[in-house]
Amino acid sequence: MGRLAQAQAAGLTTAVIQRFIARYGVDMSEAAEPDPAAYASFNAFFTRALKPGVRPLADADWICPVDGAISQIGAIEGGQIFQAKGHHYSATALVGGDAQLASQFSDGHFATIYLSPRDYHRIHMPCAGRLRRMIYVPGALFSVNPVTARGVPGLFARNERVVCVFDTAYGPMVLVLVGATIVGSMGTVWHGIVNPPRPGRIQEWRYDDQPVELAQGEEMGRFQLGSTVVMLWPASARLNFNPEWTHAAPVRLGQMMGRQAL
Repeated sequence: MGRLAQAQAAGLTTAVIQRFIARYGVDMSEAAEPDPAAYASFNAFFTRALKPGVRPLADADWICPVDGAISQIGAIEGGQIFQAKGHHYSATALVGGDAQLASQFSDGHFATIYLSPRDYHRIHMPCAGRLRRMIYVPGALFSVNPVTARGVPGLFARNERVVCVFDTAYGPMVLVLVGATIVGSMGTVWHGIVNPPRPGRIQEWRYDDQPVELAQGEEMGRFQLGSTVVMLWPASARLNFNPEWTHAAPVRLGQMMGRQAL
């Protein structure tokens, strides 16, 4: 599916894009390029840019990094992250088995946001940060829609994912891009496409000597064919989530996600 999404098939590509827009109700009026025929491939359409100004940034300590819907938000309790009724998974499993990294977020905070096919699929920074590590974790490619999240134990710690570790003014932050069924690939602005290749083992890149610094609201990565973002913060961040954020509520890039408690 990734190869098909990259194919440049002229009229056929345009027809597929038009069918997708109609099927999922994609709002092309927000796109920097609203003409479906202008996209050389399906992936070019899927990772389309937005018009300047259509996602203003709230005056908040943390902003929503994507368009999507809230899967779950809340406290990390004893190193466990809530997925759905009856299902939890460990922060250690999510970050690829690094218990020392995961321990920084014990009793901290998490947010999981699902991106549907109709959504804008670039990911932006919820707050300013300096990149320290990126970890590629191989895994399955289960669907990540709400039905699957309720039925597959440990879903987000089982699927293929890219774990990005940042230093921020509020302490460390982990931002995880989780793959899903027919996800062609995931990429970051500093690395480019991370997968493929898919080596079948954990890979890690460190950036201690490379100044990768991103401002709040700046693009940090993108999904080639949609999925989910999971974020972790330590207890010391004292994150108070937006009280309007509830399970399954739609959210948009730039909205207030939370403020630091006094």
